[in-house]
Amino acid sequence: MILGRVIGTVVSTRKDERLTGFKLLVVETLQPGKKTGVEEFVAVDTVGAGVGETVLVVMGSPASRIMTGADVLVPVDAAIVGIVDTVELAGSR
Repeated sequence: MILGRVIGTVVSTRKDERLTGFKLLVVETLQPGKKTGVEEFVAVDTVGAGVGETVLVVMGSPASRIMTGADVLVPVDAAIVGIVDTVELAGSR
């Protein structure tokens, strides 16, 4: 799972029909270099997140399964699965 912040939206009038009705958001990772290897990516919003919110994102095949709840794969690399209220970090050692 990746911690990120929504920094923008993507509008696509032509896309795979399985993505119809889903909002696409641009997310910047709050964990540079971990898991994604990139700082920004596009994710499908499954929870109603908005610009400026801190979110939890799953990537890879779990992301495509989140959208269907079955073994049907959807062409998605990242899905927003939670909106974060707070983050607490322990002091460094």
